[in-house]
Amino acid sequence: MTAIARLVEGFRRFRAQHFEHNDSLYRQLVKQGQTPDTLVVACCDSRVDPALVFGCDPGDLFVIRNVANLVPPAENQGHYHGTSAALEFGVRNLRVQHLIVLGHAQCGGIHALLERAVSKDESFIAEWMDIADAARQHVEREHANADSKTRHRICEQSAILVSLENLMTFSWIRERVERGELALHGWYFDIEGGDLLGYNPATRQFVTL
Repeated sequence: MTAIARLVEGFRRFRAQHFEHNDSLYRQLVKQGQTPDTLVVACCDSRVDPALVFGCDPGDLFVIRNVANLVPPAENQGHYHGTSAALEFGVRNLRVQHLIVLGHAQCGGIHALLERAVSKDESFIAEWMDIADAARQHVEREHANADSKTRHRICEQSAILVSLENLMTFSWIRERVERGELALHGWYFDIEGGDLLGYNPATRQFVTL
């Protein structure tokens, strides 16, 4: 079976489960619209599907995916702001209560950032990854002598913190956080060991959830 044929067959199973048997969940979603409690900023890595990782049903999550799960700072320069626009919709329109930045092990974007694997002259990735350059600088400054796997892991987790900081540059996020209407979370999925870690601001460490 070809890759496309597998997708079509998968859709047929999905349709049989959710539409041919008068599925109550989809009836509710169609009638009432989406009302997710949680927004997830995740990587576009094919191994890190938030709905699959967290065992969610349709309608549970509002998901934004990009290279290395990055959040740019709020700014009005340039012309295209896909991640920022999606954040605005999730926070201001859907009024999510939780916002998770979900990083992961073996992130190709972080590898490109840390190893300077691509140049800005020939790649969209290099300029995009500059959003997390503070994470790279932290690794080079504080962990220059660590082995490659450790450096990459630290950079992956540090990039999550950069995105959490950038989230607070959006006034409509900062105001909701300050009013207690929105909680920000930094999570890290270790795809090698199958562990989920969360950032603890009190200890400034990622700990097992």
